[in-house]
Amino acid sequence: MSGMASDHNNSSQEEYIPHYLQKEDPFASKLSREADIIAGFYLTIIGILSTLGNGYVIFMSSKRKKKLRPAEIMTVNLAVCDLGISVVGKPFSIISFFSHRWMFGWLGCRWYGWAGFFFGCGSLITMTAVSLDRYLKICHLSYGTWLKRHHAFICLAIIWAYATFWATVPFAGVGSYAPEPFGTSCTLDWWLAQASVAGQAFVLSILFFCLLFPTAVIVFSYVKIILKVKSSTKEVAHYDTRIQNSHILEMKLTKVAMLICAGFLLAWIPYAVVSVWSAFGRPDSVPIQFSVVPTLLAKSAAMYNPIIYQVIDCKFACCRSGGLKAKSSFKKSRTYTISTHRDSTAMNETQLE
Repeated sequence: MSGMASDHNNSSQEEYIPHYLQKEDPFASKLSREADIIAGFYLTIIGILSTLGNGYVIFMSSKRKKKLRPAEIMTVNLAVCDLGISVVGKPFSIISFFSHRWMFGWLGCRWYGWAGFFFGCGSLITMTAVSLDRYLKICHLSYGTWLKRHHAFICLAIIWAYATFWATVPFAGVGSYAPEPFGTSCTLDWWLAQASVAGQAFVLSILFFCLLFPTAVIVFSYVKIILKVKSSTKEVAHYDTRIQNSHILEMKLTKVAMLICAGFLLAWIPYAVVSVWSAFGRPDSVPIQFSVVPTLLAKSAAMYNPIIYQVIDCKFACCRSGGLKAKSSFKKSRTYTISTHRDSTAMNETQLE
Protein backbone atom coordinates (compact mmCIF):
# COMPACT_ATOMS: atom_id res chain seq x y z
CA MET A 1 0.00 0.00 0.00
CA SER A 2 2.82 2.40 0.93
CA GLY A 3 4.50 1.61 -2.40
CA MET A 4 1.30 2.41 -4.29
CA ALA A 5 0.92 5.67 -2.34
CA SER A 6 4.51 6.58 -3.12
CA ASP A 7 4.01 5.80 -6.81
CA HIS A 8 0.85 7.90 -6.84
CA ASN A 9 2.66 10.81 -5.16
CA ASN A 10 5.54 10.62 -7.63
CA SER A 11 3.21 10.43 -10.58
CA SER A 12 1.26 13.46 -9.34
CA GLN A 13 4.50 15.39 -8.98
CA GLU A 14 5.63 14.37 -12.44
CA GLU A 15 2.29 15.45 -13.88
CA TYR A 16 2.62 18.97 -12.49
CA ILE A 17 3.55 21.52 -15.13
CA PRO A 18 4.69 24.93 -13.84
CA HIS A 19 3.06 28.04 -15.21
CA TYR A 20 6.08 29.06 -17.30
CA LEU A 21 5.83 25.80 -19.30
CA GLN A 22 2.08 25.93 -19.80
CA LYS A 23 2.20 28.85 -22.22
CA GLU A 24 4.16 29.34 -25.41
CA ASP A 25 5.39 32.73 -24.15
CA PRO A 26 6.08 32.71 -20.38
CA PHE A 27 7.24 36.34 -20.47
CA ALA A 28 4.03 37.86 -21.80
CA SER A 29 2.31 39.98 -19.15
CA LYS A 30 -0.79 38.43 -17.61
CA LEU A 31 -1.90 41.80 -16.23
CA SER A 32 -3.82 44.51 -18.03
CA ARG A 33 -1.77 47.20 -19.72
CA GLU A 34 -3.12 49.76 -17.25
CA ALA A 35 -2.00 47.65 -14.28
CA ASP A 36 1.46 47.29 -15.80
CA ILE A 37 1.77 51.06 -16.27
CA ILE A 38 0.73 51.69 -12.65
CA ALA A 39 3.24 49.10 -11.42
CA GLY A 40 5.93 50.67 -13.64
CA PHE A 41 5.35 54.15 -12.20
CA TYR A 42 5.30 52.71 -8.66
CA LEU A 43 8.64 50.96 -9.14
CA THR A 44 10.12 54.05 -10.77
CA ILE A 45 9.29 56.16 -7.71
CA ILE A 46 10.56 53.45 -5.37
CA GLY A 47 13.75 53.08 -7.39
CA ILE A 48 14.50 56.82 -7.46
CA LEU A 49 13.85 57.31 -3.74
CA SER A 50 15.85 54.22 -2.84
CA THR A 51 18.80 55.19 -5.04
CA LEU A 52 18.93 58.75 -3.73
CA GLY A 53 18.39 57.76 -0.10
CA ASN A 54 20.88 54.91 0.07
CA GLY A 55 23.36 56.81 -2.08
CA TYR A 56 23.16 59.70 0.39
CA VAL A 57 23.75 57.34 3.33
CA ILE A 58 26.81 55.84 1.65
CA PHE A 59 28.15 59.28 0.67
CA MET A 60 27.78 60.74 4.16
CA SER A 61 29.32 57.65 5.73
CA SER A 62 32.30 57.82 3.37
CA LYS A 63 33.10 61.29 4.71
CA ARG A 64 33.68 59.84 8.18
CA LYS A 65 34.68 56.32 7.20
CA LYS A 66 37.61 56.21 9.64
CA LYS A 67 35.29 57.02 12.56
CA LEU A 68 32.53 54.52 11.81
CA ARG A 69 31.70 52.14 14.62
CA PRO A 70 31.34 48.41 13.82
CA ALA A 71 27.54 48.62 13.95
CA GLU A 72 27.58 51.63 11.61
CA ILE A 73 29.81 49.73 9.16
CA MET A 74 27.13 47.05 9.04
CA THR A 75 24.48 49.70 8.42
CA VAL A 76 26.51 51.05 5.49
CA ASN A 77 26.68 47.51 4.09
CA LEU A 78 22.90 47.33 4.31
CA ALA A 79 22.67 50.55 2.31
CA VAL A 80 25.02 49.02 -0.30
CA CYS A 81 22.71 45.99 -0.61
CA ASP A 82 19.64 48.22 -0.98
CA LEU A 83 21.40 50.39 -3.54
CA GLY A 84 22.42 47.25 -5.45
CA ILE A 85 18.80 46.10 -5.65
CA SER A 86 17.71 49.52 -6.91
CA VAL A 87 20.46 50.00 -9.51
CA VAL A 88 20.93 46.42 -10.75
CA GLY A 89 17.44 45.00 -10.46
CA LYS A 90 14.71 47.62 -10.69
CA PRO A 91 15.50 48.94 -14.21
CA PHE A 92 14.81 45.46 -15.63
CA SER A 93 11.37 45.23 -14.05
CA ILE A 94 10.48 48.87 -14.74
CA ILE A 95 11.23 48.51 -18.46
CA SER A 96 9.29 45.24 -18.57
CA PHE A 97 6.21 46.62 -16.85
CA PHE A 98 6.07 49.58 -19.23
CA SER A 99 6.64 47.21 -22.18
CA HIS A 100 3.83 44.89 -21.01
CA ARG A 101 6.19 41.88 -21.14
CA TRP A 102 9.56 40.70 -19.85
CA MET A 103 12.05 42.08 -22.37
CA PHE A 104 15.28 40.26 -21.49
CA GLY A 105 14.64 36.55 -22.17
CA TRP A 106 15.75 33.60 -20.06
CA LEU A 107 19.31 34.87 -19.61
CA GLY A 108 18.08 38.21 -18.29
CA CYS A 109 15.51 36.41 -16.15
CA ARG A 110 18.17 34.30 -14.44
CA TRP A 111 20.43 37.33 -13.95
CA TYR A 112 17.59 39.38 -12.48
CA GLY A 113 16.56 36.52 -10.19
CA TRP A 114 20.14 36.01 -9.04
CA ALA A 115 20.74 39.71 -8.36
CA GLY A 116 17.48 40.11 -6.44
CA PHE A 117 18.12 37.05 -4.30
CA PHE A 118 21.80 37.94 -3.78
CA PHE A 119 21.16 41.47 -2.52
CA GLY A 120 18.02 40.45 -0.62
CA CYS A 121 19.84 37.64 1.16
CA GLY A 122 22.76 40.00 1.84
CA SER A 123 20.37 42.50 3.43
CA LEU A 124 18.75 39.93 5.71
CA ILE A 125 22.05 38.38 6.82
CA THR A 126 23.48 41.85 7.46
CA MET A 127 20.49 42.64 9.68
CA THR A 128 21.02 39.32 11.44
CA ALA A 129 24.64 40.26 12.16
CA VAL A 130 23.56 43.71 13.36
CA SER A 131 20.96 42.20 15.71
CA LEU A 132 23.57 39.85 17.17
CA ASP A 133 25.96 42.77 17.61
CA ARG A 134 23.27 44.77 19.41
CA TYR A 135 22.36 41.79 21.59
CA LEU A 136 25.96 41.18 22.65
CA LYS A 137 26.63 44.91 23.12
CA ILE A 138 23.58 45.49 25.31
CA CYS A 139 23.26 42.18 27.14
CA HIS A 140 26.95 41.21 27.44
CA LEU A 141 28.92 44.38 28.09
CA SER A 142 32.34 42.72 27.98
CA TYR A 143 31.78 41.99 24.28
CA GLY A 144 32.21 45.66 23.39
CA THR A 145 35.69 45.85 24.90
CA TRP A 146 37.29 43.52 22.35
CA LEU A 147 35.21 44.20 19.22
CA LYS A 148 37.26 46.21 16.72
CA ARG A 149 36.67 47.54 13.22
CA HIS A 150 38.53 44.68 11.56
CA HIS A 151 36.09 42.23 13.15
CA ALA A 152 33.27 44.06 11.35
CA PHE A 153 35.06 43.74 8.00
CA ILE A 154 35.59 40.01 8.58
CA CYS A 155 31.88 39.73 9.27
CA LEU A 156 31.14 41.57 6.00
CA ALA A 157 33.27 39.07 4.08
CA ILE A 158 31.29 36.21 5.63
CA ILE A 159 27.98 37.91 4.76
CA TRP A 160 28.91 38.40 1.09
CA ALA A 161 30.22 34.83 0.84
CA TYR A 162 26.99 33.48 2.40
CA ALA A 163 24.79 35.48 0.00
CA THR A 164 26.92 34.48 -2.99
CA PHE A 165 26.71 30.80 -2.09
CA TRP A 166 22.94 30.62 -1.73
CA ALA A 167 22.23 32.84 -4.74
CA THR A 168 24.52 30.71 -6.93
CA VAL A 169 23.31 27.30 -5.71
CA PRO A 170 20.41 27.22 -8.23
CA PHE A 171 22.93 27.34 -11.09
CA ALA A 172 24.49 24.10 -9.82
CA GLY A 173 21.47 22.12 -11.03
CA VAL A 174 19.57 21.87 -7.74
CA GLY A 175 17.33 24.84 -8.40
CA SER A 176 16.55 27.56 -10.90
CA TYR A 177 15.20 31.04 -11.50
CA ALA A 178 11.93 31.47 -13.36
CA PRO A 179 9.41 34.14 -14.37
CA GLU A 180 6.69 35.15 -11.94
CA PRO A 181 3.12 34.08 -12.79
CA PHE A 182 2.30 37.61 -14.00
CA GLY A 183 5.20 37.41 -16.48
CA THR A 184 7.08 40.71 -16.07
CA SER A 185 9.48 39.77 -13.25
CA CYS A 186 11.60 36.78 -12.23
CA THR A 187 12.37 35.03 -8.96
CA LEU A 188 13.50 31.71 -7.47
CA ASP A 189 11.73 28.75 -9.01
CA TRP A 190 9.49 27.95 -6.02
CA TRP A 191 7.41 25.69 -8.27
CA LEU A 192 10.17 23.05 -8.36
CA ALA A 193 8.84 21.80 -5.02
CA GLN A 194 5.70 20.70 -6.84
CA ALA A 195 7.70 18.58 -9.29
CA SER A 196 10.21 16.52 -7.30
CA VAL A 197 11.60 15.64 -3.88
CA ALA A 198 14.88 17.30 -4.86
CA GLY A 199 12.95 20.48 -5.59
CA GLN A 200 11.31 20.30 -2.18
CA ALA A 201 14.70 19.87 -0.50
CA PHE A 202 16.05 22.89 -2.40
CA VAL A 203 13.13 25.13 -1.47
CA LEU A 204 13.17 24.02 2.19
CA SER A 205 16.91 24.73 2.40
CA ILE A 206 16.42 28.21 0.96
CA LEU A 207 13.54 28.92 3.33
CA PHE A 208 15.44 27.76 6.42
CA PHE A 209 18.91 29.24 5.80
CA CYS A 210 17.81 32.44 4.05
CA LEU A 211 14.60 33.31 5.90
CA LEU A 212 13.54 31.30 8.96
CA PHE A 213 16.88 30.96 10.74
CA PRO A 214 17.97 34.61 10.25
CA THR A 215 14.51 35.83 11.29
CA ALA A 216 14.60 33.66 14.43
CA VAL A 217 18.02 35.12 15.37
CA ILE A 218 16.71 38.67 14.85
CA VAL A 219 13.60 38.10 16.96
CA PHE A 220 15.58 36.39 19.73
CA SER A 221 18.15 39.21 19.85
CA TYR A 222 15.66 42.05 20.11
CA VAL A 223 13.41 40.29 22.61
CA LYS A 224 16.46 39.79 24.86
CA ILE A 225 17.46 43.44 24.35
CA ILE A 226 14.01 44.72 25.31
CA LEU A 227 14.02 42.61 28.48
CA LYS A 228 17.53 43.76 29.35
CA VAL A 229 16.76 47.44 28.81
CA LYS A 230 13.71 47.26 31.05
CA SER A 231 15.74 45.77 33.85
CA SER A 232 18.80 48.03 33.53
CA THR A 233 17.32 51.50 32.92
CA LYS A 234 17.50 52.42 36.61
CA GLU A 235 21.05 51.12 36.89
CA VAL A 236 22.32 53.35 34.07
CA ALA A 237 20.88 56.44 35.78
CA HIS A 238 23.44 56.03 38.58
CA TYR A 239 26.46 56.01 36.23
CA ASP A 240 28.51 59.05 35.28
CA THR A 241 27.73 61.21 32.25
CA ARG A 242 30.22 59.50 29.95
CA ILE A 243 28.66 56.07 30.50
CA GLN A 244 25.14 57.51 30.14
CA ASN A 245 26.05 59.14 26.80
CA SER A 246 27.56 55.89 25.57
CA HIS A 247 24.40 54.06 26.59
CA ILE A 248 22.24 56.60 24.74
CA LEU A 249 24.29 56.13 21.56
CA GLU A 250 24.06 52.35 21.80
CA MET A 251 20.30 52.57 22.25
CA LYS A 252 20.07 54.87 19.24
CA LEU A 253 21.88 52.31 17.09
CA THR A 254 19.65 49.58 18.52
CA LYS A 255 16.46 51.49 17.67
CA VAL A 256 17.68 52.02 14.11
CA ALA A 257 18.46 48.32 13.75
CA MET A 258 15.09 47.25 15.19
CA LEU A 259 13.11 49.53 12.88
CA ILE A 260 15.13 48.43 9.85
CA CYS A 261 14.51 44.76 10.61
CA ALA A 262 10.81 45.36 11.25
CA GLY A 263 10.41 47.24 7.95
CA PHE A 264 12.28 44.58 6.00
CA LEU A 265 10.30 41.68 7.46
CA LEU A 266 6.94 43.42 7.04
CA ALA A 267 7.78 44.06 3.38
CA TRP A 268 8.96 40.50 2.66
CA ILE A 269 6.66 38.31 4.79
CA PRO A 270 3.63 38.57 2.40
CA TYR A 271 5.91 37.57 -0.49
CA ALA A 272 7.33 34.69 1.56
CA VAL A 273 3.82 33.44 2.36
CA VAL A 274 2.80 33.46 -1.31
CA SER A 275 6.08 31.75 -2.26
CA VAL A 276 5.59 28.98 0.31
CA TRP A 277 2.03 28.47 -0.92
CA SER A 278 3.32 28.24 -4.49
CA ALA A 279 5.90 25.65 -3.39
CA PHE A 280 3.82 23.40 -1.12
CA GLY A 281 0.19 24.42 -1.60
CA ARG A 282 -1.89 24.91 -4.71
CA PRO A 283 -0.03 27.52 -6.77
CA ASP A 284 -2.72 27.76 -9.43
CA SER A 285 -5.20 28.88 -6.74
CA VAL A 286 -3.34 32.18 -6.23
CA PRO A 287 -4.92 34.79 -8.54
CA ILE A 288 -2.33 36.36 -10.83
CA GLN A 289 -3.59 39.87 -10.00
CA PHE A 290 -3.05 39.08 -6.30
CA SER A 291 0.41 37.56 -6.73
CA VAL A 292 1.85 40.85 -8.05
CA VAL A 293 1.00 42.80 -4.86
CA PRO A 294 3.42 40.99 -2.48
CA THR A 295 6.12 41.25 -5.14
CA LEU A 296 5.74 45.02 -5.41
CA LEU A 297 5.63 45.37 -1.63
CA ALA A 298 8.87 43.39 -1.26
CA LYS A 299 10.56 45.60 -3.86
CA SER A 300 9.80 48.66 -1.71
CA ALA A 301 11.88 47.40 1.24
CA ALA A 302 15.04 49.15 0.00
CA MET A 303 13.35 52.55 0.29
CA TYR A 304 12.53 52.46 4.01
CA ASN A 305 15.98 52.37 5.56
CA PRO A 306 17.21 55.89 4.64
CA ILE A 307 13.94 57.29 6.00
CA ILE A 308 14.49 55.41 9.27
CA TYR A 309 18.04 56.75 9.52
CA GLN A 310 16.86 60.33 9.13
CA VAL A 311 13.97 60.05 11.59
CA ILE A 312 16.16 58.52 14.30
CA ASP A 313 19.01 60.98 13.62
CA CYS A 314 16.68 63.98 13.88
CA LYS A 315 15.14 62.69 17.08
CA PHE A 316 18.57 61.95 18.53
CA ALA A 317 19.87 65.39 17.52
CA CYS A 318 16.90 67.11 19.18
CA CYS A 319 17.40 65.16 22.39
CA ARG A 320 21.13 65.89 22.34
CA SER A 321 20.51 69.58 21.65
CA GLY A 322 18.10 69.75 24.58
CA GLY A 323 20.64 68.08 26.81
CA LEU A 324 23.35 70.54 25.78
CA LYS A 325 21.09 73.50 26.52
CA ALA A 326 20.27 72.13 29.94
CA LYS A 327 23.94 71.48 30.63
CA SER A 328 24.86 75.01 29.52
CA SER A 329 22.25 76.61 31.76
CA PHE A 330 23.45 74.45 34.64
CA LYS A 331 27.03 75.71 34.14
CA LYS A 332 25.87 79.34 34.06
CA SER A 333 23.89 78.86 37.24
CA ARG A 334 26.81 77.18 38.94
CA THR A 335 29.21 79.99 37.94
CA TYR A 336 26.82 82.64 39.20
CA THR A 337 26.40 80.87 42.53
CA ILE A 338 30.13 80.50 43.02
CA SER A 339 30.95 84.10 42.06
CA THR A 340 28.38 85.66 44.40
CA HIS A 341 29.53 83.62 47.37
CA ARG A 342 33.27 83.60 46.65
CA ASP A 343 34.26 85.53 49.73
CA SER A 344 32.08 83.74 52.23
CA THR A 345 31.96 80.10 51.05
CA ALA A 346 35.28 78.93 49.64
CA MET A 347 34.59 75.43 50.92
CA ASN A 348 31.29 75.25 48.99
CA GLU A 349 33.14 76.27 45.81
CA THR A 350 35.55 73.41 46.24
CA GLN A 351 32.68 70.96 46.74
CA LEU A 352 30.85 72.22 43.66
CA GLU A 353 33.94 71.89 41.49
